[in-house]
Amino acid sequence: MQLHERQIKILAAVVQEYTHTGLPVGSNILIKKYGFEVSSATLRNDMVALEKEKLLHQPHTSAGRIPTDAGYKHFVEEIMPERELSKKEQQTLQKELLQLRAQNTRLMRTTAKLISTVSGYAAVIVNAKTGETSEFGLTNLLKDVDKENIDDLCKVAETLDYIDEQCDDLMKDLENGETQIYIGQDNPITQTKNYSMVVSKYEADGDEGIVALIGPKNMKYDKNKSLIDYVKKLLGGAGKMGGFVVVVGI
Repeated sequence: MQLHERQIKILAAVVQEYTHTGLPVGSNILIKKYGFEVSSATLRNDMVALEKEKLLHQPHTSAGRIPTDAGYKHFVEEIMPERELSKKEQQTLQKELLQLRAQNTRLMRTTAKLISTVSGYAAVIVNAKTGETSEFGLTNLLKDVDKENIDDLCKVAETLDYIDEQCDDLMKDLENGETQIYIGQDNPITQTKNYSMVVSKYEADGDEGIVALIGPKNMKYDKNKSLIDYVKKLLGGAGKMGGFVVVVGI
């Protein structure tokens, strides 16, 4: 659909606010926190229009709106600005990876630990050629689980048990080398309604692998995409390690 400028800003603001709070966003919040200089009635009309286009959803009659899968997808593909990790974040990742490698410990295990520590998520690394799997921080999945996403979380956990079997299919989907973001049920791995995946392919000394992040739909997509992009670069310079990394957060 063709959105006008205010509707674009409204969708971006709803995504941003819902990412921070996890609560439906109403017109009063948009005026108070995001500087819209129009009436609440005008904002509500725009939100109704976005709802008709299936970009926003009203979970309850008296509630504000939340992004739909299509709304997130439109935000990610059409609105979200590109960003990079800060120099401090890049230096931290470089330093930690070099220290871990200097300890002569298993690169797959230590990289999973690094990602888990920096992101606060769980990390799983699977060697694409051997199917060897290393994981770290899976207990993070148990934080803030509620009845609404417990079934989806079980599906994600089950997927991780067989994630090595998905490597070939993912590699084919990422042949163009671009980082992809799959929203909710578009996720080719878990097909769960409450989780999304940010995934990219990397190459290292002729070897190939996939680095991915799985988290809640209200994740910070710009930050997570920049994290995946940078980790891909680090892995590309870390010697041969064919495989892929899955970072899971809730």
